[in-house]
Amino acid sequence: MSGWYEVSKSSNGQFRFVLKAANAETILTSELYSTRAGADGGIASVQTNSPLDDRYEKKSTKDGHPYFNLKAANHQVIGSSESYSSDGACDKGIASVKANGATKVIKDKTLLVL
Repeated sequence: MSGWYEVSKSSNGQFRFVLKAANAETILTSELYSTRAGADGGIASVQTNSPLDDRYEKKSTKDGHPYFNLKAANHQVIGSSESYSSDGACDKGIASVKANGATKVIKDKTLLVL
């Protein structure tokens, strides 16, 4: 089984997506989009950019934990990872986004009643 995208709506009506690995762990979280079409465009951008090494930017939180951003060709951040306990774990996260990013499976969570 491969990963999938989940699109959801925030409490303020904006949209976001997450990329999940086959084990259901969230491996990439998008920024907020004002429209569903914007979120769909973000997913398409992850599908295009996730295989490319130069699209990943490794960073560290204020307390020193590594994380990464996936960027589009125009250098805009498409999505960010969680923070990791080590550089090796961060590298595994990048490998997971590369492995799962091309998936076409999208689960729509925007219609869930809260």
